[in-house]
Amino acid sequence: MRVVGIDPGLAACGYGVVEAAPGAKAEALAYGCWQTKAGRPPALRLRDLFLALSELLAHHEPEAVALEESFVGLDLRTALSVGQVRGALLLACAKAGYACVEYPPAIVKQSVCGYGRADKAQVQQMAKALLGLEKVPTPTHAADALAVAICHATAPPLLRLAG
Repeated sequence: MRVVGIDPGLAACGYGVVEAAPGAKAEALAYGCWQTKAGRPPALRLRDLFLALSELLAHHEPEAVALEESFVGLDLRTALSVGQVRGALLLACAKAGYACVEYPPAIVKQSVCGYGRADKAQVQQMAKALLGLEKVPTPTHAADALAVAICHATAPPLLRLAG
């Protein structure tokens, strides 16, 4: 199963593409972080993320796309910004014919690290170990996106359906 995982953010949006076959070690096909510049108009930044994800989907042709649900605490400005990013990313998926599933951060961390409150460094280390990478994936947004992809790819079928 090929899965694109996304860690949504306006300034930095992590992505990871994972291939996982039953009984085999999962493999990272691509990962990184799309960055947009703070001084640019929000519409252009959202367009850039839309186009970047559209290109990634066309290139890798995944079976699934999984997004990490947003946790923004009490910062309403960040919540609005991340909500707009999520809309642009969901639209890119819909336009390409992909449905998206979403996982809360605690479920992703539980799935990858065995502990739902794992910190960023633990997620990076486990992504490295589970995918057989030579070094920890950076930045942390890329590691988070890989973790989302691993979570979906290795989830029991009923959990994948439920998203």
